[in-house]
Amino acid sequence: MIQYPKLSMIIDGERISGEGRRTHAVLNPATGERLAELPLASAEDLDRALDVAASGFRLWRKSSPQERAAVLQGAARLMRERCEDIAQVAVLEQGKTLAEARIEVAMNIGLFEFYAGETFRIYGRTLVRPEGMRSTVQYEPVGPLAAFAPWNFPIGNPGRKLGAPIAAGCSVILKAAEETPASALAVLQCLLDAGLPPSVAQAVFGVPDEVSRHLLASPVIRKLSFTGSTAVGRHLGALAAAGLQRTTMELGGHGPVLVFEDADLDRALDTLVAQKYRNAGQVCVSPTRFIVEDGIFEAFCDGFAERAKALKVGDGLAPASQVGPLANARRVEAIDTLVKEALEAGARLETGGERLGNRGFFYAPTVLRDVPTAARVMNDEPFGPVALINRYANEEAMIAEGNRLPYGLAAYAWTQDSARQKRLAAQLEAGMLGINTAMIGGADAPFGGVKWSGHGHEDGPEGLMACLIAKAVHEG
Repeated sequence: MIQYPKLSMIIDGERISGEGRRTHAVLNPATGERLAELPLASAEDLDRALDVAASGFRLWRKSSPQERAAVLQGAARLMRERCEDIAQVAVLEQGKTLAEARIEVAMNIGLFEFYAGETFRIYGRTLVRPEGMRSTVQYEPVGPLAAFAPWNFPIGNPGRKLGAPIAAGCSVILKAAEETPASALAVLQCLLDAGLPPSVAQAVFGVPDEVSRHLLASPVIRKLSFTGSTAVGRHLGALAAAGLQRTTMELGGHGPVLVFEDADLDRALDTLVAQKYRNAGQVCVSPTRFIVEDGIFEAFCDGFAERAKALKVGDGLAPASQVGPLANARRVEAIDTLVKEALEAGARLETGGERLGNRGFFYAPTVLRDVPTAARVMNDEPFGPVALINRYANEEAMIAEGNRLPYGLAAYAWTQDSARQKRLAAQLEAGMLGINTAMIGGADAPFGGVKWSGHGHEDGPEGLMACLIAKAVHEG
């Protein structure tokens, strides 16, 4: 196992450590022990990052598609070479299993390679005009971005925040999560080692509200990209509105899963249990509210609980572990409170419902059935290893429950009826829908939600277009 690295910020290619700065203790979620101290940015550090980002944008917006592609392809190659080291660092600071961390590295490699190709497909168009006049539409980089990434995917989230802007010709100030800084720094270092000019991408850390207010108050920043909770997204959106900065918001969800009587039950259960407890349930698109047709309800509950009980919970670096710890002590307390409240409201506990051990932040994979709609866990995203299973009489009632909440990030459905599949695709309110699958993402597919789950997209051509502005040019 590798040694956890010394932490720093990166501004203009310089590693800035904690001399005289406030620090944040980074913990190993599997043990609760301190891994390192992370330096937090001062106002002067943030001002320097803004100045560098402004100069970096002036430089990078002039770069050719070939230059941008070479950097992204080179970074992908370096991430492939450094995969094991990066994955182990992610496990140490975030807790997920090593197998999941390796997949996350691979996803990031795919995203960088995809955007390397997209640099050559920033197309404009020529408009039809009378003879003697020429009108075109061209796309240009929006400008320096402030990008805020959460801790649940410590490799992939920073990759998303960096890949599309760099492909578009923008500069970026990345503030990744203070809980998982080393993974983000490793991603940025791959880009720098692949030839990205140091002024184009910076990594800062700090007290989140201080950093966001400082960066978004600057006229240097032209766009905000944020992944996180709806509550924080509203706050940051208000700050961005004051400066009329463009925004991409990937916010919370509460993933409904509609399971009909004609579903392939064993396949659905094998898939859904694995997806529910992936990353200990700390996934914004996690399947959470299982909306099950009455005829298969008991069989679904029994099969789900049986599979959940069999999962091996432990340190993410242990080969046998299938579910790692929660990211921090706050998550353990929050999950335990939601579960207890649900039980007091009348829910039935099928398995789990308790903290595991007295070391680290482990919580048992939990299954609740017959959960009252008024219970808080049915309305607030649990963001943890909790599955909620309720029975419904028919398709109409199931769709109504799927759409009941103001969230609309990911939804899932299991049915063999092709006509019903079309109805669900039309009627479920979500930015992403998986029918008989839990695979709803990909480098070439837009990732984003509707309603309180945010607006705009990451990934796919849509993620690149979100970093561009359209300019109409008319020549007489």
